[in-house]
Amino acid sequence: MSLSRLCLDSEKRGFDEVYYGQYISFYMKRIFFLDDSGPPFGHMVLALGGYLGGFDGNFLWNRIGAEYSSNVPVWSLRLLPALAGALSVPMAYQIVLELHFSHCAAVGAALLMLIENALITQSRLMLLESVLIFFNLLAVLSYLKFFNCQKQSPFSLSWWFWLTLTGVACSCAVGIKYMGVFTYMLMLVVAAVHAWHLIGDQTLSNVRVFCHLLARAVALLVIPAVLYLLFFYVHLILLFRSGPHDQIMSSAFQASLEGGLARITQGQPLEVAFGSQVTLRSVFGKPVPCWLHSHQNTYPMMHQLVVSSPLRPVRHGDMVQLVHGMTARSLNTHDVAAPMSPHSQEVSCYIDYNISMPAQNLWRLEIVNRRSDTEVWKTILSEVRFVHVNTSSVLKLSGAHLPDWGFRQLEIVGEKLSRGYHESTVWNVEEHRYGTSQEQREREWELNSPVQVDASRNLSFMARFSELQWRMLVLRSDDSEHKYSSSPLEWVTLDTNIAYWLHPRTSAQIHLLGNIVIWVSGSLALAIYMLLFLWYLLRRRRNVHDLPQDAWLRWVLVGALCAGGWAVNYLPFFLMEKTLFLYHYLPALTFQILLLPVVLQHISDHLCRSQLQRSVFSALVVAWYSSACHVSNTLRPLTYGDKSLSPEELKALRWKDSWDILIRKH
Repeated sequence: MSLSRLCLDSEKRGFDEVYYGQYISFYMKRIFFLDDSGPPFGHMVLALGGYLGGFDGNFLWNRIGAEYSSNVPVWSLRLLPALAGALSVPMAYQIVLELHFSHCAAVGAALLMLIENALITQSRLMLLESVLIFFNLLAVLSYLKFFNCQKQSPFSLSWWFWLTLTGVACSCAVGIKYMGVFTYMLMLVVAAVHAWHLIGDQTLSNVRVFCHLLARAVALLVIPAVLYLLFFYVHLILLFRSGPHDQIMSSAFQASLEGGLARITQGQPLEVAFGSQVTLRSVFGKPVPCWLHSHQNTYPMMHQLVVSSPLRPVRHGDMVQLVHGMTARSLNTHDVAAPMSPHSQEVSCYIDYNISMPAQNLWRLEIVNRRSDTEVWKTILSEVRFVHVNTSSVLKLSGAHLPDWGFRQLEIVGEKLSRGYHESTVWNVEEHRYGTSQEQREREWELNSPVQVDASRNLSFMARFSELQWRMLVLRSDDSEHKYSSSPLEWVTLDTNIAYWLHPRTSAQIHLLGNIVIWVSGSLALAIYMLLFLWYLLRRRRNVHDLPQDAWLRWVLVGALCAGGWAVNYLPFFLMEKTLFLYHYLPALTFQILLLPVVLQHISDHLCRSQLQRSVFSALVVAWYSSACHVSNTLRPLTYGDKSLSPEELKALRWKDSWDILIRKH
C-alpha cells in the first residue's frame, strides 16, 4: 500500500508541488515567508522530508511538469504525505471497530480507503490533504478510544493517553490547514455533549465531575492552543532571514529579521525628538506598502532640522511639523478637495505663492499603541496618527493612485471625519537619525550616512505570532478563476477533475479523479442514514423503539462523527469566496467512506428480516465492492501515470464523457 502510493515518476513536478516546493526551499534557506493557505505546521512537515533527504533548497519551482534536478530528493519530499495516506487505511478499520461494528464492516471501510483513486493520487504527491486526513482520522480514533475507556477505566493511563492524543491530533489538523478547524470543532461539540451527560450522572461526586471537566478542558483546549503556538514558535525560529514577503509585515516585524530592513535600521536611535530625520510608513500597507513621500525642489529651508541638546523627545499629544528633508517643505492640508478622493482634504507640501493662503502645517501626534499619555514616540515600535490642528483631519492613505502628474503614486489625504482606529490612518517610523546640521549639503550627507547609536527592537514571540496570524487571516490571495477550479456542487457528482501531471513526450498523465462507484454510493449512504435517523427519531417520539438503546446510541454517535464529519468539512465551502478545487472535498469524502459500510451493516442487521434477505443483500454488497475495485483498477492509468493513453482511451476513463458517448450511441 505505502509503496504503491510512492511510485510516481520521480523526475517530474506534479500539480501544486510547485506551490509547496518554494516554501520548502525557504525553510532550507531559513528565509521568512507568509502563506495564507494555512498555519505553518503543514509546510514544516513537507520541509522535514526535504531535510531528511538532504535537500539544500537550491531549485527553481516555476513550472509544472518540468524535470527535477539531481539535488532534489523527490522520494524523501513525497515520503511523509504517502506515509500519512497509507496509515489512514488501518485507522479507518480501527475507527469502525471502535464504533462497535463488525470486522467485516471495518475491513470494508479500510478497503474503500485503499482503492479510492482520489486519495491514492493525492497522497502520492508533495501535497497536504493526505496529512490533514490522517490527523482528522487520528483525532476521531483517539476520541473513540478515550470514550470507550471512559466506560471501563476512567483516569487510567490509557484514558489519559487517548484524551491527550485527541487534543494533539486536533491541533495538528488545524496546524496543517485551516480546514482542520472543522473537525476540531466537531470533536469539541461531541465531547461537550458527552460531558453534559456526565454532569447529570448522579453516581459521580461533584469533585469527580469537576476532575472530568478539567481534564477535558486541559486536553482539548489548553494543549491544542499550546501546540498551535509551538508550531509558530518553531516556524519563526527557523525563518530568521529576510525574504520576499517582508513588506507585508510591519516595520517592527521586518526589523526583527536578519538582513533587509534590519540591516538598514541597525543602530538607529530609539526615541524620536524634535529635529529628528525620519521616514514614515503607512501601517495599512494596502494596496502596496507606502511611505510618506515628496519630490525635490529648490525652495529655501524654512524650519530647523537639527536636534537640540539636550534632546527634546516627542511625546503623545505634542504639536509637530513634518518637513521633507530634501526640499524643506512642510506637510500641509487645508479645506480643498483631494484630487482622487473629493470627500477628503488635499495634503501637500506648502509653498508660499503669495495667494493669501497661510500655511497650516501643524499636526498633533497621537500614539495609538501608547501605554500612558506621556509616552515618547519610538522608532519602529510606536504606531502614530497625525491630526491636523486647524481642521482636525487625520493623515490617511486613501489607496487611490494619482494620475501621471503624480507619478502614479498612492494618494495621501486628510480624512475629515475620524471613524476610530483604522490602519490607513496609522504610521510608524522606519529609518531614523538625529540631524546635526542646518546646511543643505551636510544635511543630505547625514540622510545617507549610517548612525552609531544602537537600540534593541526585538519583538516578543507573542507580538510576532499575533501579527503573523492576523496577516495570514486577512491576506487575500489571487481569487481569479483557475482552469481546474470547481464549485462544491460539482464535487458530489464528480463532475470535475484536475490534471496533475502530463508527460512531456508521451500521453501518460495523472488526474485527480475519484472512483464514481464510491462517491455516488457514499452520497446515497448519507441520504439513507439521514432518512433512517429521522424515521427512528419520530417513532421514538411515539414511544416505538425499533432499535435497542445501545444500538440507538451507537447509531447516533455514528451520525455525529461520520455524517457530522462530512457536513462540517463540506458545507462551509458554500460560504467561502475563494478559488476551490476538487481536493478540498477529500476530507469530507473520508467521513462518507467511514459511514458507508456502517450503513450497509445496519441494513443487514436491522432491516433484513429473514436469513434469505440477509444472504441476498450480502451478495449484492460483495458485487458492489467488486465493482468498486474494478473501477479503481480501470482508472489506474490516470492514478499512477504509468501508461500512455490515446485521446479515446483518456475520454473513456472519464466517467462523464463515457456516459455522454453511451447516450449518443443509443
